[in-house]
Amino acid sequence: MVSETPRVSSTVPVLKLGKHRPRYPLLQGGMGVGISGFRLAGHVARHGAVGTIASVGLSHNSPYYTEKKMSYFDSNEIVIKEALSKAREIAGPDGVLAVNCMVALTDYDREVRAAAEGGANVIVSGAGLPLRLPEYTKDFPDVALVPIVSSAKAASLIARHWEKKHGRAPDGFVVETPASAGGHLGASTIEQVYDPALSLERAIPDVVRFVAEEMRADIPVIAAGGIWGRDDVERAFALGASGVQMGTRFACTVEGDASDRFKQAYVDAKESDVVLINSPAGLPGRAIKNPFVARYLEGNPDSGACFANCLTHCRYRKTGETFCIAVALVDAFNGDWEHGLFFCGDNVSKVDKVATVGEIIEELFGA
Repeated sequence: MVSETPRVSSTVPVLKLGKHRPRYPLLQGGMGVGISGFRLAGHVARHGAVGTIASVGLSHNSPYYTEKKMSYFDSNEIVIKEALSKAREIAGPDGVLAVNCMVALTDYDREVRAAAEGGANVIVSGAGLPLRLPEYTKDFPDVALVPIVSSAKAASLIARHWEKKHGRAPDGFVVETPASAGGHLGASTIEQVYDPALSLERAIPDVVRFVAEEMRADIPVIAAGGIWGRDDVERAFALGASGVQMGTRFACTVEGDASDRFKQAYVDAKESDVVLINSPAGLPGRAIKNPFVARYLEGNPDSGACFANCLTHCRYRKTGETFCIAVALVDAFNGDWEHGLFFCGDNVSKVDKVATVGEIIEELFGA
């Protein structure tokens, strides 16, 4: 049963994403593989925030792929739609559901179309510039489209391209700072992760200014990376954001889709356990330093064979260097501490228990 609705201060902005307006200006981050599936997304949406399913690799444990031997890509489309249907049963008709689709995926276009056909209210898209996102969703005008960017330069490039090629504007921007975010980061190199120009203090006002002065539009800007408590939320609003995105805290919830061992890894993590790695996708990433990551950083990676061909750019598939990220993320989802890649945000050391979605939202927006 949903807990009593938290009371929201009159100073909290209203988050409007296209035609969709969640009760709270909070977007749950998309976390793959399988970490933010239908259970987490459905319960977050039921509690009044935007619940997000990460589309990447959802079919890895589905009977379509494992038993019926359908192709990875065909089964992914089916499972995305099924996950949305299950999330909707939990969220109810008024819950706002999003799907996070990574541009870097080989089947990006198919996953986007499956999300739209499956009833997603919002599609959030990063890990590259989602320049063709409006093309893939042109038959679904009610689906809000929200790119993830790390700077006003990226926001401008996307907005201008969309206007020229597709005659539409984004319905929002998630501005994510690589200095604090989890998983794949919006920086070209590890050295760029801590570039002050990509901090929320610089990037949020820059994107807000671009939207107001150049786009002349009422488009929300959502702050992401390092969001934990009410102080972080209020700081983001003071910078001009209309909403916040949170991933790490929601990954370690009762309703979260990952295994109990995955969640325990978050509870046990110390600040010194969080490290940056070069991902097989060619992007920096933030993860917990477990035995697998330690071996990789020492130059002794071990990996299962590539099973998905999931990334358009993959060093492991092309050269045999690094590791199969799909295998490593599936292992983490299943709780394999020795072999999994446990992506996390830089604030994972603050996790001290497996909380409920309702408790987190109460803490952020309650009286």
